[in-house]
Amino acid sequence: MVNVDEADLMATGVEWDIDSLVDGEGVEGVERLLVSCEAAADALDSFRGRVAELSASEMADLMRGAAAVQDELLRAASYALLRFSVDTGDGALYQRVSEAGAQIEMKLLFVELEWAEASDRHVESLLVDDSLGFCAHHLRSMRRYKTHLLSEPEERVLTEKSVTGASAWVRLFDQLTSEIRVQAPDGQGGTEEVGLEQGLSLLASPDPGLREAAAAAVTAALEPGIGTRAYVYNTLLMDKSIEDRMRIYPSWISSRNLANEATDESVQALIDVVQSRYDIAQRWYRLKSKLLGMPLKDYDRMASVATAETSIGWTEAKDLVLDAYASFSPDLAGVAQRFFDERWIDAPLREAKRPGAFCSYTVPSHHPYVFLNWTGKARDVMTLAHELGHGCHAYLSQGQGIFHHGTPLTLAETASVFGETVTFSRMLEGTADPRVRLSLLAENIDGSVATVFRQVAMNRFENAVHADRRENGELSVERLGEHWAQSQRDMLGDSVEVTEGYKGWWSYVPHFIGTPGYVYAYAYGQLLALSVYNRYEQSGAAFVPKYLQLLGSGGSMPPEELGKLVDCDLTDPGFWDGGLTIVEQQLIQAEEAAAQLD
Repeated sequence: MVNVDEADLMATGVEWDIDSLVDGEGVEGVERLLVSCEAAADALDSFRGRVAELSASEMADLMRGAAAVQDELLRAASYALLRFSVDTGDGALYQRVSEAGAQIEMKLLFVELEWAEASDRHVESLLVDDSLGFCAHHLRSMRRYKTHLLSEPEERVLTEKSVTGASAWVRLFDQLTSEIRVQAPDGQGGTEEVGLEQGLSLLASPDPGLREAAAAAVTAALEPGIGTRAYVYNTLLMDKSIEDRMRIYPSWISSRNLANEATDESVQALIDVVQSRYDIAQRWYRLKSKLLGMPLKDYDRMASVATAETSIGWTEAKDLVLDAYASFSPDLAGVAQRFFDERWIDAPLREAKRPGAFCSYTVPSHHPYVFLNWTGKARDVMTLAHELGHGCHAYLSQGQGIFHHGTPLTLAETASVFGETVTFSRMLEGTADPRVRLSLLAENIDGSVATVFRQVAMNRFENAVHADRRENGELSVERLGEHWAQSQRDMLGDSVEVTEGYKGWWSYVPHFIGTPGYVYAYAYGQLLALSVYNRYEQSGAAFVPKYLQLLGSGGSMPPEELGKLVDCDLTDPGFWDGGLTIVEQQLIQAEEAAAQLD
C-alpha cells in the first residue's frame, strides 16, 4: 500500500473528471453529440451559394449555427482526446471522433470558401454591424487565407483524407512515444523501468553520475524505434510539402505564421534577434559549469545547482502556486483554486499516459482541463504554475464565445509564462539564503534559456529538415541527427558538449510531428510575458485590471491590439531586445549570487 507521503509526492488520485463534457454519458454521450452536430451542420446547407451576399442578420444566423456545431463537435473531440491522453493504448474512440469530425467539417467547408469570395466592400459593410461582434475578428481572420484556399471538391478531398493521413501519423507517433520504457538508474546502484517522462526528469538531478546514466538509458530507450519515428516524420514532412505547394505557401512555416496572425518577416526578425543573443545562453552555461565544478555535456544542461535534490509533494506545490497567484490577484487565484477543487487536473504518472503537459481549453460553454506528468521534482511546480496560467486564460476568455475563445500561438504562452514568473518571484521574495536564492535563480534561468534560446534552436532544426526533405528527399536517421546536433551546437557554442548519443533526442518531441512550426511561439510568448511582467513591476496593482482584461479578451482582436491592452507595442523592432534584456538581468542576478558564495 502507498503511504500518505508517497501518495502526495506522486499526486496519487489527482485525476480529472471529464464526464461532464458529455453530460455523464461516456461513449454514448459522444455519439449523441456527433449525431446532433451532424444534423445541425446539415441544417446550415440552406445558406450554401449565398454566403458572399448575406445581410448582417443572415450572416449572424449562419455563424450562430456554425458556433453550435463547433461547440458539440469540440465537446466530443475534447472528451476523446483527454481520454486518449491518459491511455494511448485505447485510441478507438479518438479515431472515431476524428473521422466523424472530418465528415462534419466537410459539410461546412462552403462557408469559408464562399466568404473568401465576397467583395471587400461587402465584407466591411457587414463587419461594422454590432450583430456580428461575436465573430467579427474571426471572419476577418478567415479572409487572410483567401489566396491559399482550393476549390470545394479539392478541400473536401483533403479534409476527408486527413484522418488517414497526417492525423493518423500523429496518433501513431503519440502511441510510439508513450510506449517507450527507460531502464533508468534508481539512485541505489540498480535500475528501474520507467516511462520516458520520468527518465528525462532524472536529468535535473544534482548527481552527475546519475545524470550520465539517465542520459545513456534514455538514448538506449530511444534507439529501438527511432527508424520508425524517422519514417513517420519523413512522411509528415512530405505531406506538409505537398499541401504547402498546393496552397501556394512561400515557405514551410508560412501557414503557421498565418494562423498566428504574424508575417514571415516579423517571425524571422524574432528568430534573428534571439540567434544574435545566443551569447546569453552560452554565458549562463559557462557560469553553470563553474557552479557545478565540471565541463557540461548536453545531459547536464538542466542539472540542479543545489547540493541535494529536492522532492515536493502535490499539496505543498498547490499551496505555493495558489499563494503566488493570490499575491497578484485574489480573483485569479480563485479561478486556479477551482482546478484543484473540481477535478480539472490529471497529474499522476500512469502506464500508457502520453508524455508532457498541456491545457485543453475544450469549449467556452464548459471549463478547461490541465494535463501533467507529476514526478515530485521541484521543477514540476513551475510546470503546474505554467499550465494553470493557460487554464485561467481559457476560463476567463469563455465570454468571448467559440470563435474568439483561443488566441494565436504567439500570445497563447503569455498567461502561462506570466504565471510561472509570478510564482518564481513569490518564492524568491521569501528566500534570504544566498545558496537557496542561487538555486532558484538557476532554475528560472534554465527555464528562460530552454524556452527562448532552445526553442529557437529547435525552430532552426525544423527549418533545416523541412528544406532538406523538400530538396533532397527522404532523410535518414543519421541525417536528422546531424541537423539536430548542429542546431544545438549553434546555440550552445563551446559552453556545452553535444554528445553522440544526443543526436537521436529529436525523435520524442511531439511538436515537430503534430504542430510543425509551433516552437518559436514559446520564445515569442516568453519574451512577451517577461515584458508584460516588467510592466506589472513598474505599475503595481494598477496593472492587474489591464492584465485580466487581456486574458478576458481571448482572441477577439489582432495580437497588436491585445498587446496594447497591457502597454506593449508588438510592432516595435526593439520589443524583443527588451525581453532579452530581462533574461540577461536574471543572469546578472545569478552571477552576483554566485559571487557571494565565493
